[in-house]
Amino acid sequence: MAENKVPKTTEDAVLVHSSTLPEYSVEVQGFDWSQGIDYEALLNSYATSGYQATNYGHSVTELNKMIAARNQIIVGDGDEVGVQGCTIFLGYTSNLVSSGLRETLRFLVQHKLVDCIVTTAGGVEEDFIKCLAPTLVGDFGLKGQYLRENGINRIGNLLVPNNNYCKFEDWVNPILDQLVEEQKKNSTTPDGERFVWTPSKIIAKLGETINDERSIYYWAWKNQIPVFSPALTDGSLGDMMFFHSYKNPGLIMDILGDLKALNTMAMRAKSSGMIILGGGIVKHHICNANLMRNGADYAVFVNTGQEFDGSDSGARPDEAVSWGKIKKDATPVKLYADATLVFPLLVAQTFAKSILK
Repeated sequence: MAENKVPKTTEDAVLVHSSTLPEYSVEVQGFDWSQGIDYEALLNSYATSGYQATNYGHSVTELNKMIAARNQIIVGDGDEVGVQGCTIFLGYTSNLVSSGLRETLRFLVQHKLVDCIVTTAGGVEEDFIKCLAPTLVGDFGLKGQYLRENGINRIGNLLVPNNNYCKFEDWVNPILDQLVEEQKKNSTTPDGERFVWTPSKIIAKLGETINDERSIYYWAWKNQIPVFSPALTDGSLGDMMFFHSYKNPGLIMDILGDLKALNTMAMRAKSSGMIILGGGIVKHHICNANLMRNGADYAVFVNTGQEFDGSDSGARPDEAVSWGKIKKDATPVKLYADATLVFPLLVAQTFAKSILK
């Protein structure tokens, strides 16, 4: 064998012939900065940039499909009024309301761009607390011991003075008194059923009472967008209810009533779309509701969770397909990213464009 000739086995291994793959025919291409600063073109270039930038581009496409379907009004038979084409379920975790993403979430609710919300207790109370006192930007490196000794609570690199929760308690306690009074006064509903509060009814009451246009839940109440929070007691609001139960006992909260309302909303949807920021109970609660209709038609997940531990938080959309929570022929997207970075950009290229000039 000649020393200057590459062995055939090595040549065959390295220089394997490529087959034509028409489904992967888009060339990788980033933004050309020589054309000047153009943020619209920059964001559009993400789709062909690769990695999570491409998943961002796919998320824009999926959200725009969801919006287009929602804007289609399906005309019913006879006297039936037109039915909205797609019901959009929005879910997010509490830390996102603590952050500046709150204003983006409020925009969606204020302009009736979503049909229901699922969030955690913190995702509710943090909105109201911000109406009473500000959350501050701090640092991830601040020591917990120092903060504790000075009455400061840290959420990542955000700071919430304990006084904020004291103001929240002062505000919410009279409302809890009202809830108990109304429950005792109205022992039955007009339909003859027993009167109890559900989490969504309590959140609507709080949204009405805050009467502050900075609030997500003020707009949810005003626009009659239900807010479901199956773990409403798991937070400061739960603490307030716990303390209040000693002073004025009797408040009953019906979680099952809200579960029925959420699942029924999914079952009646002509088509459905899921936008879920983060994981945990908000992700599973929305997905499980869509199981009742044999899966959502559209889905965008934004989180940093991984699937190696088997958690639902980190699961990719394909796992939800296996459960019947997303339709088999859907084109769902998971964007591995911090929602505070990417969700305002997603809204800018989708929902905002649909209503703003």
